[in-house]
Formats: sequence, structure tokens, C-alpha cells
Amino acid sequence: MSLKLSIITINLNNLDGLKRTVNSVLNQTFKVLEYIVIDGGSTDGSTQYLESIKNKLDFYSSEPDKGVYDAMNKGIKKAKGDYLLFLNSGDHFFNNAVLNKNYHELSGEAIVYFNLNVVEKENSFVKKYPKLLSFNYFLKDTLPHPATFIKKEAFAKTNLYETSFKITADWKFFIDAICKHSLSYKKVDATLSTFYVDGLSALKENAKVIFEEKQSVLNSSYSAYIVGINEATKNSDILISLQKSRIIKMLVKLGFLNKF
Repeated sequence: MSLKLSIITINLNNLDGLKRTVNSVLNQTFKVLEYIVIDGGSTDGSTQYLESIKNKLDFYSSEPDKGVYDAMNKGIKKAKGDYLLFLNSGDHFFNNAVLNKNYHELSGEAIVYFNLNVVEKENSFVKKYPKLLSFNYFLKDTLPHPATFIKKEAFAKTNLYETSFKITADWKFFIDAICKHSLSYKKVDATLSTFYVDGLSALKENAKVIFEEKQSVLNSSYSAYIVGINEATKNSDILISLQKSRIIKMLVKLGFLNKF
């Protein structure tokens, strides 16, 4: 096993969730990994808990930061693994053998993503992701950071997470990586992690922030894509209208036009 994995956990005042995540990582049967925990200066006992298990961690820190993406960037800078995975406090691996079972899937691509078990209140479902990614896909969705391995060197090509963003910097990373930098990727049809819908992106009041952050990326880096999509949509509407035209149907029937 030549590749080393770095698992990075971000936490702020979520002691119960932190314990759940830490136990999930430490109980993995796969042991060729580095475990990093970045705490934002919690006051709920998280810091004391991390101090009590520091001999089981490769690195941990507890200090104020500028937000979740600043903390994630700190983890990236400390990581020594070939592939990085962000499993933030509260989330956990699908089972204790999932890394051991799927390690061989990390075959050199910059981004390797799996399915995600999503838990929302009393309900749960497995969210699956497409094999082929496109700009149109990222307009409506993103990849799951708790179930996506990213080569550390990929961040040298795309830059680190945008710390001025509150919620969608991971989405920005993925759309830039795939659509701007054409980094290689691979879909694995297996469930890697469990994600609990209780974070910032799940709150209805943050919908406006999400929209504004995404629009800033699209307008600054992908304006030509947006124009192309708008034109294609307009042309599609015209085509549909023509197909319904009685005159066009008659011309096709008489042989003056080919059917389209």
C-alpha cells in the first residue's frame, strides 16, 4: 500500500458529534491513514476531549479561525497524505470496514467520489452521484465532501477553499476543478459515509447566501457558459414552437421540409 490517506475533521462546539466522528475514524480496520482534527476554539469541552486522545491523533489544534473553510485549509496545509477526505464533526464512515474495502479504488484520479448516506431527522436515504460530471450538473448540485477523496496536489492547481465564502466554497472547488481545470475524476458506486442534514447549507435562511455565492462564481468565471445555456434554451424553445406549428407540419407532409 503506497498511498497514504489523510482524514480531516473540522469542529466547533459539537462535542457529541466530534466523538461520533473520531470513533468512526479510529475504528476503521484500514490503518494506513493520518488523522487531523481542526477545532475552532470550542468552549463546550471539545478541546479537553481532543487533549485526552491526542496520542491517537496525528495532529490537532484548537484556536479561533475565520470560518469552516479557513479551518479546512488549515487541515490541507497540515496533511501529508496523497488523498484527503473531509469528515466533519457529526458525520461518520458508513461502517468500520469501508476504507479497507474501497482503498483500491483510489487509482490516481484527482477526485474520487462515492455515494453518501444522508440522514434527515428520522429518515435516511443513499444519495448517488452521476458517473459523468458537467457544468450543467454543477448548476444544480455538487459532490459530497464527506464521500469524496481529493488528491492533495489538486489544491495546488485549483487553490485552497475560498475563505470569503460562508457555505459554498466546496462547490466552487469542485466546479473549478472539473470545468475550469479539467482534473481527472472517478465515480465509485459504493456508500462511503453518513451525512447528517443539520449544517449551514441545510438551513432555509441560508438559501439567499448560497444563491449569492454561486452567482458570484458563475458571473466571474463562467459567464460564457451561462450565455451559451441561455441561447441553447432559447433555441430549444423556438424549435419546440416550430414543431407544433400547423404550417410547418403541412410543409413536412408535402415534402418541402425534412422532419426535425
